[in-house]
Amino acid sequence: MKNKKHREGVVYSTDPDFAFNFGEQEETETLAPQQQNLKIWLDRKGGNKVVSRIDGLIAKDEDLQNLRKKLQNLCGSGGTAKDGEILLQGDHRDKILAFLLKEGYKAKKAGG
Repeated sequence: MKNKKHREGVVYSTDPDFAFNFGEQEETETLAPQQQNLKIWLDRKGGNKVVSRIDGLIAKDEDLQNLRKKLQNLCGSGGTAKDGEILLQGDHRDKILAFLLKEGYKAKKAGG
């Protein structure tokens, strides 16, 4: 992603040996399920729609997407996953909690 638009304020450098650091991030390693400490929330997004949110996942994007797919199939609903968080449409906290505990994750309901 070496695009000039993402240089975060650097316009010009007089240093002939200047090489811009694009801040490429290392991808997070996926923790084992028993090391994960997950919380399951009930949130309201846009237009008063209810979503179940699983927060606190430390995983590679690929593993996060795989877990999202399993949960979507379990709940029969749509959803999304990014930045260590999975959102599923509807209130499926009980199903999600039972599934995550069965898979060996440390998980609990959070919020009201």
